Amino acid sequence: MSFYETLHAATAEARTGLLAIPLIADSLQGRVSRASYLAFLAQAYHHVRHTTPLLMSLGGCLPERLNWLRRAVADYIGEEIGHEEWILSDIAAAGGDAEAVRQSRPDLPAEVMVAYAYDLIRRGNPAAFFGMVYVLEGTSVALAIRAADAMQQTLKLPDAAFTYLRSHGELDIEHTRRLAELLDAMTAADQADVIHAARVFFKLYGDVFRGLPVGDAPCN
Repeated sequence: MSFYETLHAATAEARTGLLAIPLIADSLQGRVSRASYLAFLAQAYHHVRHTTPLLMSLGGCLPERLNWLRRAVADYIGEEIGHEEWILSDIAAAGGDAEAVRQSRPDLPAEVMVAYAYDLIRRGNPAAFFGMVYVLEGTSVALAIRAADAMQQTLKLPDAAFTYLRSHGELDIEHTRRLAELLDAMTAADQADVIHAARVFFKLYGDVFRGLPVGDAPCN
């Protein structure tokens, strides 16, 4: 069994908890209001805008034993930079106020998730950051395109309102293959920290969804 398979098995309970969140299940059935979708995009903006800064911080904090990860981190930076602007464009296409979202503060769950990621890099084990990569990219591959298709059919929004979900669903399939190779090359100690971090991120990312409004509640 590869470590990626081990990680998948070790986080099964945490992943099930995420997928059981009513808003996620509803999104796959298209039972989500425009307000809920806009609220999701707003919180996605607030954590995605930290992706490049987090990766840059990660590259600078890798210890010598993880020096071999620097090229992979540089590649991630090149691919991820600017994706938060896709989200703002989706918000505008869905009839939301993109500039208001840009100027807003994140809700507490998104703020805590980002803070934990920075803490892992700067105070914990930088390798554990890939637990966050596993959670976000794995969730994207499993859900993003399906959810986008179902919500678009219900909400009658244009393709331009689903750029983030659809592009990430496609990009992250390739990213998942690359991530599996990186994780397999880590030491057992680093792999253990990745498992722990992934379990934490499943909880933190789930809290982002648990905090979103349902029905016709107003969004940020």
